[in-house]
Amino acid sequence: MSRTKDAMRISHLLLVTATGILGLGFAAPASAGPTTATLTITGGALAITVPTSPVNLGTRQNTVGGGTISGVLGVVQVSDGRSAAAGSGWVASVISSAFTPPAGPAIAASAVSYAAGTITKVGTAVYTANDPPDLTGVSPAVTASAITGDNSATWSPTITVLIPGGMAAGTYTATITHSVV
Repeated sequence: MSRTKDAMRISHLLLVTATGILGLGFAAPASAGPTTATLTITGGALAITVPTSPVNLGTRQNTVGGGTISGVLGVVQVSDGRSAAAGSGWVASVISSAFTPPAGPAIAASAVSYAAGTITKVGTAVYTANDPPDLTGVSPAVTASAITGDNSATWSPTITVLIPGGMAAGTYTATITHSVV
């Protein structure tokens, strides 16, 4: 009987194994279709940064004939992350108020000039320093043209003020404003 039980066990084991093998052989493989993934990058901004602390352009002794004072304004930077169309551009402009003392006549903005100096460039564009000689009205300071993609320009302008003769002693203050379009 032991032999019969062993034979039955072997038969049963073979049957279970065969069933398992047949089940595996007929099972369809599991699959999934491809997954499409996307992301979106939007155009950035056109921005300008300028020095925010007061800047001393220099000191000069008053003379009957007048003279000039020149000083560096500090770093100005335009960053263009708009992914603008090829060939487009931007214009950074500047304007100054009159230089006014605590008392007495002011030095007109027409006596204030702007020289951009060396322009440090990033990206593909043609940059031009316009160097306006008179900041009475909004004047182009630096222009970028023939842009391809994102770009930036950095410069440190020199401000020159023509001082008329006979001005009162004192500290003269003006506001120099930049913008970009």
